[in-house]
Amino acid sequence: MNRQQILEMCEDRDVELLLADGLDEAFLGFTDGCEHMPPRAIYSKELCVKALMEQDGMEEIDAIEYLEYNTFFAWVGPQTPMFINTSEELYT
Repeated sequence: MNRQQILEMCEDRDVELLLADGLDEAFLGFTDGCEHMPPRAIYSKELCVKALMEQDGMEEIDAIEYLEYNTFFAWVGPQTPMFINTSEELYT
């Protein structure tokens, strides 16, 4: 999925999300949100790693370390995207 498709999907459903830069290919969808928590974008960790390896030419271990330090465990408020483990086999 590309950024334009993600934005159109959000617009169609009247949802405002905080999106991760450069990881659109790893976007899976979003949570519904509730009274106490806004909707949150959901990304595949495995596809995030794959994206960095392809975009930046990183080795797998370097991509994992970069994402763990800068992305997966970051907290930027209640709309912080969620990064979940997915089966890599689903995307090959």
